[in-house]
Amino acid sequence: MLHAQEENKYREALVGSIRSATMEQGKAEDVDPDRVAETLSGRIFLITGGTGFLGKVLIEKLLRCAPNLAHIYMLVRPKKGKDPKHRLDEIFNSPLFEKVKAQRGLPALEKSVTAICGDVALPGLGLSEDDRKMLIEKVHIVYHAAATVRFDELLKKAVLLNTRGTKLMIDLAKEMKQLALFVHISTAYCHLEEKILRERTYPPPADPHQVIKCVEWMDDEVVEAMTDKILGKLPNTYAFTKALSENLIEQVMEQIPVIIMRPSVIIPIWKEPIPGWTDNINGPTGLLIGAGKGVIRTMYCNENGYADYLPVDIAANGVLLTTWNYLYWKDYDKRVYNFTSSTEFKITWADIIQRGRRITEKIPLNGVVWYPGGSLKKSRLIHNICILFFHMIPAYLIDALLFLAGHKPIMCRVQRRINKGFEVFEYYANNQWDFENTYVEDLRKKINRTEYKNYQIHGDDLDIDAYFADCIRSARVYVLNEPPETLPAARRHLRVMYWVDIITKILFFMLLIYLLASWSESFRTLLTTGVTYVTKGLENIL
Repeated sequence: MLHAQEENKYREALVGSIRSATMEQGKAEDVDPDRVAETLSGRIFLITGGTGFLGKVLIEKLLRCAPNLAHIYMLVRPKKGKDPKHRLDEIFNSPLFEKVKAQRGLPALEKSVTAICGDVALPGLGLSEDDRKMLIEKVHIVYHAAATVRFDELLKKAVLLNTRGTKLMIDLAKEMKQLALFVHISTAYCHLEEKILRERTYPPPADPHQVIKCVEWMDDEVVEAMTDKILGKLPNTYAFTKALSENLIEQVMEQIPVIIMRPSVIIPIWKEPIPGWTDNINGPTGLLIGAGKGVIRTMYCNENGYADYLPVDIAANGVLLTTWNYLYWKDYDKRVYNFTSSTEFKITWADIIQRGRRITEKIPLNGVVWYPGGSLKKSRLIHNICILFFHMIPAYLIDALLFLAGHKPIMCRVQRRINKGFEVFEYYANNQWDFENTYVEDLRKKINRTEYKNYQIHGDDLDIDAYFADCIRSARVYVLNEPPETLPAARRHLRVMYWVDIITKILFFMLLIYLLASWSESFRTLLTTGVTYVTKGLENIL
């Protein structure tokens, strides 16, 4: 009964926030003006990566909190047979945009945003001549967020998209006649040799122009054969290509108005417009889902280590506030912002697992394959043994049962993806980085009460358990398509799996004791027989 009340309360709060959007926007925030919205008023934006996680949240925030902006152009590539306009319509149909649609209406949103056919991975950005000319004439602010965030991306593809794409965007920005600011979205994890990342640029791991030229004319197979040598000490193509991109930005800092924003690991929405919303299973959300489904039961990492996380709505607020700081305050000296949280909140891996376990017991996922459990391992050997016994063997058994039942086997494929993810996860989980973020502290001092509320970049009121619970609830609905009404059945199934887990453990230990007892009896017989033969042999010799 209590759980049902909690879910009803959550739904009512969500619906209430959407219904009251217009009223909330119209309220006077004491006497303080929203200088951020005023600064963005009448501006024309070009956004790359607008179909990505951060990009969608940023566009929603702009439309909701800066309603007087002139226009937003999105660079969107055709994908899976869908043209850019169709992809934009799908974005607007997302639950993420329900609040702003209630506030402004869908027709107003459609008039405010235009999807332009283009692709940062293509020469010339894939733009038509007319579209390029139009952008050069009109655009004031560029947000370059397009990138492949796959850590195991092939080097050639990563360079063409992340690095050459940035170079092509810079070339376009240089031609823009009304350019006021170019914001490059980088990552706090692109200079991994620096254990403390300062708010400044760093030397690149290679010459970005030379790397671009090499991958353009070399065959894919040759590039991949040379990948390890090219990467050097860097663990993946993502960090490598993002570091190269930052160097390209640094080279033009004296030519165009440009800043670098480095968010850390971007995680689901904290507060608005939908607490916990996400469209992917990257980062901690994927770990919580995997553990909640019972398919992740071991991880090799330093349990006392911590990573740095940033809710995506805080990241979007950060983008707008850095823009405002540059344009309104004319603070041209600050060119690199680290948007990170670990100086204020250090959540260890062990803490994430413990909190996640408590929350998934209260808000279980549908169809868990085993009762959530497992632990972090300090020993790689023990971790690998656990993978064999608790990941791979059960996966083969379940797939065999699925095959016999006439269903498609999936568990081995899931485990292969998990193991691939472990390869990336283990590097970051067993190393430690810290970040300087004094510029963010400076921004907090400049904002007034209205801006403090509308563009939150602080965690003064953070309730970690409540946030994790929102993440699980939203992941159930928006990622796993498990609506709230399925929760009672999920809780019943979890109770069943609890007893299955207990009974299985009891049977396993009983079998182990039986085998040990049988082995001990056989060993005693063998030992007695051996001693007898040795004794007789000695007697014969003597």
